[in-house]
Amino acid sequence: MRYWVVGAGPAGCTVARELAESTDAEVTVLERRPHVAGNTYDAPDAAGVMTHRYGPHIFHTYDQEAYAFLSRFTAWYPLRHRVLANVHGKLLPVPFNLVSLRMAFGNLKAARMERALRDAFGDGTRVAILDLREREEPELRELAAYVYENIFRTYTLKQWGLAPDALDPAAMARVPVVVGEDCGYFQDPYQGVPADGYTALFTRLLDHPRIHVELNVDARERFRLEGETLTLDDEPCREPVIYTGALDELMGFRLGQLPYRTLDFTFETHPTDGYQPVGVVNYTVDEAFTRITEFKKLTGQKLPGVTTIAKEYSRACGAQDTPFYPIPDEKSAARYAAYRREADRCPNLILLGRLAEYRYYNIDTIVSHALEAGRLAAYR
Repeated sequence: MRYWVVGAGPAGCTVARELAESTDAEVTVLERRPHVAGNTYDAPDAAGVMTHRYGPHIFHTYDQEAYAFLSRFTAWYPLRHRVLANVHGKLLPVPFNLVSLRMAFGNLKAARMERALRDAFGDGTRVAILDLREREEPELRELAAYVYENIFRTYTLKQWGLAPDALDPAAMARVPVVVGEDCGYFQDPYQGVPADGYTALFTRLLDHPRIHVELNVDARERFRLEGETLTLDDEPCREPVIYTGALDELMGFRLGQLPYRTLDFTFETHPTDGYQPVGVVNYTVDEAFTRITEFKKLTGQKLPGVTTIAKEYSRACGAQDTPFYPIPDEKSAARYAAYRREADRCPNLILLGRLAEYRYYNIDTIVSHALEAGRLAAYR
């Protein structure tokens, strides 16, 4: 018995380990890239700075099982992640909160807006910007207009190539307005970065005698899905296949290409201890890039006199680009649903993860779903 896992990102690594531990089967993991860990891949750069090569990743969760599972393979650098928005040179905490409010409007006007927020929504609530824009109170209308214009509108256009109103409301709700003073970007009880990096974490996770990893292997050249039949090297494949890649690729784009946003990164090394006050600064109203990440402030690495940053640019994903973010709109969702209906006809194909399921997942959710998928696959 053999399980095939396509992709050695967090989803593929987790399901491979679960299958290896819960069955007596061999597990073969095929990875297109020359490394494991997917988009969480990290490595030291030429200056010795540990950098996240596909953008910053901070693990955060309420899920004790996901945290406990990963903690078997890593210690953690505890991180209370903070993000600032550069609004015409002024650095405001995001999500936008009462601290941001006072910095943007001054104490007197902010006090009136704060009272209106508390009266309308209650202390400690997290309010979606689209809900805030529907309020009629003058103070809240002014606040909503400021936050929408300076925090959301331009940033969303840069990130998604779409106006905020064109996106699925769930995507907009991910960064709310907070009626409180906590400047943490996440509220989860478990937060941090693997002490030795994500690559080390997932390398350890795959270190099992029944897991076999093949790098630099493009599964598109080996697997095909035609109707209900999945073929491997042009022969029918009856063994279970857990697929974490892009579904439209597997099916030869026959229903059209699913749209994604991709990212370009410009890495810069500077001869200084620190470049910016926090690990991530979003540029919400100006600059072509969406944010700057300073990696030492995420990893806790002690390396005096040098630091590395990455400027991040978002654009439409071409055929040869790395897909990062599924487009959260109705047209894209309908096309994926059509692909999914066809894929679900294949009894030994399991779709797992951000690309295969065409939706954004945080790392903890991917791990949780992968553990569950591994358990279900083990009893097929």
